[in-house]
Amino acid sequence: MTTQTPAPSQIPLAGVIGHPIAHSRSPALHGFWLKRYGIAGHYVPLDIAPQDFAAALQMMPKMGFVGCNVTIPHKEALLSVADIVTDRAALIGAANTVIFRKDGKIQADNTDGIGFLNNLRQEAPGWNAALGAAAVFGAGGAARAVISALLEAGAPEVRVANRTRTRADILRHDFGSRVVVVDWNAGGEMIEDAATVVNTTSLGMVGKSDFKTPLHRINPAALVTDIVYTPLETPFLQAAAQAGCRTVDGLGMLLHQAVPGFERWFGLRPSVDAETRQAVLSA
Repeated sequence: MTTQTPAPSQIPLAGVIGHPIAHSRSPALHGFWLKRYGIAGHYVPLDIAPQDFAAALQMMPKMGFVGCNVTIPHKEALLSVADIVTDRAALIGAANTVIFRKDGKIQADNTDGIGFLNNLRQEAPGWNAALGAAAVFGAGGAARAVISALLEAGAPEVRVANRTRTRADILRHDFGSRVVVVDWNAGGEMIEDAATVVNTTSLGMVGKSDFKTPLHRINPAALVTDIVYTPLETPFLQAAAQAGCRTVDGLGMLLHQAVPGFERWFGLRPSVDAETRQAVLSA
């Protein structure tokens, strides 16, 4: 009588889908965690064009993928491909994290808001969204995640200024009366007594236009953050620091938003620390 040697368990695969994707630092981040914790697994970049996105996503579980991240330009399209969409992803109108469930269903979530809040809580101890109004520049997908997180964390009011006011008005419609829309040219006034100030636009990013809204009226007690992390210290953050504000760069949001997905895919909750930051910055 012969006995069969059990087949080795399948090595879990995960990745990030975008178009383009070569710039993504997610493979360096997840690769660092996999190595740090000695986990047998792989995380790969996947450049998938929009017309191929749905078919590619549906094929991935058959290839051994347990989940993936999704970035521009697929974050909205994911909602229509997924079988299950979490409430927060539905409210934000975009998703960035996919779980391929054992029952065959594709589940989509949005962890950007979690990443935003946990970055502030780690880098600015004592910060609390409920301490006062928040002022948010921008009304895109990132802004929706940030606003949703701030409201859930207890911000009494979230003021929003966007270069195209119509998009900001949609946010008020979707998120309710605690969202107050301000004209873009009045952005310098909306920060005057705000406890938290956030730039969610691409202004100040390498290769983009500068952030030109004056900050001379900003509350020196405010916490100021920018979701841009190239460069780490944007002109917006430099101006806020010169005004006496505490500042938090945007890299931590990228790191913290990755934690829930990694934990679900690979079975261990990773730590975000100085070594993690350095590994991603050096990539």
